[in-house]
Formats: sequence, C-alpha cells, structure tokens
Amino acid sequence: MNIETALKEAMTIDGAQGAALVDYGSGMSLGTIGGGRALDLEVAAAGNTEVVRAKLRTMASLALDDTIEDMLITLNKQYHIIRLLAAPGGQLFLYLVLDRDRANLALARHHLKRIERELSL
Repeated sequence: MNIETALKEAMTIDGAQGAALVDYGSGMSLGTIGGGRALDLEVAAAGNTEVVRAKLRTMASLALDDTIEDMLITLNKQYHIIRLLAAPGGQLFLYLVLDRDRANLALARHHLKRIERELSL
C-alpha cells in the first residue's frame, strides 16, 4: 500500500484522531491525515522526531544492541504511538494519535504492525 492508503488505514483504528508518516532524519512529514487546530500534525512530527532521536542517542550511549519497535506517550486524554519502520536505509516512523476513551491500545498497535508490513515506500 502507498503512503496515502496507509494513513487512511490508520484512521480506521478506533479512536484515531490523526496520523503521519515522518522522516526522523529531517523531521519532515511525508504525509498526514486528520489532526486539526488542536492537533497540528506538522508540529507533532517535528517534536516527536526529537523524542525518537533522544531515545536513539540514549540507546547508543548505553551500548544497547537493540532496535525500537514503538514508543507510547500516554496523556490524560490521548495515546500517542510512534512506530519506527524497519525500512532498509530509512529513518521513518508512523505516528498515531488516539482518543484514550475510545481506543484499544493493543488493537491499535496490532493494526500499526499490519500497516507497516503492507506499506510500500
């Protein structure tokens, strides 16, 4: 599936409020869907790029021989899931914002894994 289809698929996840595909090398989004005035996905893409970079630096400092599958940020009203993609040579992550009252976190993570498998870049 292409980027547009992948993002549309992410928005079918219960509670989805916005989604983006982000290049954390540059901090730029390759595509966004949803969001709005209260959720600027371009700002979120840039900010979460720094979160990913900080975690990767920390892992390198600790000499951890591992990779990040996903990161979860839990807010009072939302879940923010950052799923790093295992694309060869890529520095990409899928970013999904969920309404905490409507979302099933386990199912959302499962759907993001499936989207990653089917995404063609």
